[in-house]
Amino acid sequence: MPHTTTMSFADGDIQAILVDEKALVARVAELAAQITADYEGRDPILLGVLTGSFVFMADLVRGLDMPLTVEFCTASSYGDGTESCGQVCVNADLKTSLGGRHVLVVEDIVDSGRTLAALMDEMRQRGVASVECCCLLSKPARRVVDVEAKYLGFEIPDEFVVGYGLDLAGKYRHLPHIAALKPEAYQ
Repeated sequence: MPHTTTMSFADGDIQAILVDEKALVARVAELAAQITADYEGRDPILLGVLTGSFVFMADLVRGLDMPLTVEFCTASSYGDGTESCGQVCVNADLKTSLGGRHVLVVEDIVDSGRTLAALMDEMRQRGVASVECCCLLSKPARRVVDVEAKYLGFEIPDEFVVGYGLDLAGKYRHLPHIAALKPEAYQ
C-alpha cells in the first residue's frame, strides 16, 4: 500500500529519485498480472533473495492471483560495500524441495550479473522444471555476466541506489521510492 513520507534522515543523502512510489506501485501490479498469466496452473515457488528483495517480494506476492509457495535465500557479492567483490555466496537452505518445480527468483537488482547467474545455476543443479527471474531493477552498464531477467521492473543508470528494500549497509531500506545516493554518502 502506498504511503507518503515527510522529511527523513536520508533526505540530505539523496541525489535524485529515480523511480517514484507511484511508478513502483504501477509496475509491480503489471509484473504480477504478467506472472499470474504466465504461471497459470503451474504452482510456482517464488524464491526471494534476501535482504534487498523483501519489500518488492511482499508487494509482488500480494498482487499474484494463483497458488504459490514462498521461500527465501541469501546470495550476495557485496557484503557491506558498494562494489561487488566478484565472489558470490549463495545460501539456499530451503524447506521446500525444488526438484521438478517451477521456480521464480525474485531479486532486487541485477548489477554485475554474478549473483543472479550463480543463483540460477544453483537452481538448475537442484533439478527444477524451470527457473526464471523477476527483478525490480537492472543496471546494464555494470553487467559482467550475460544474464537477463524475464520479468523486469526498471532499467536504471549506473548510480548507487537505495530505497524500497535496497540499502547501503542496512540503511535507507524504508524509503518508498528508488533513489540515487550522493557519492559522499557512500564514499
